[in-house]
Amino acid sequence: QVQLVESGGGLVQPGGSLRLSCAASGDIYSIDYMAWYRQAPGKQRDLLARISRTGAPRYSDFVKARFTISGHDMPRTVVLQIDHLQPEDPAVYCCNAAYSVFVPDDEEVESREVWGQGTLVTVSS
Repeated sequence: QVQLVESGGGLVQPGGSLRLSCAASGDIYSIDYMAWYRQAPGKQRDLLARISRTGAPRYSDFVKARFTISGHDMPRTVVLQIDHLQPEDPAVYCCNAAYSVFVPDDEEVESREVWGQGTLVTVSS
């Protein structure tokens, strides 16, 4: 069973910074990419950024330079740094991963996807 565990959410003052971390564990053959999404109340879930197995980051067009994604351990851990938090940033931030598992019975590698539980970010003075 593959799991993603997020940490780092909480209450931050406007203009402050936050560092969200997501760690993958379980029977993983390889990670294809890891990503961060966010969903504000009453709004759709938006992709913020993803990082590939090679460590190459990609950001959604609306994401400002305030967001930085980085990966570690090939990557089994992905970090989202958010600087200069704004009133539009409060949301549940969710980690997502696309990975592969080896199925011994079929002797094949299967692609799968997993989501974390999410971590709440609140911005208030």
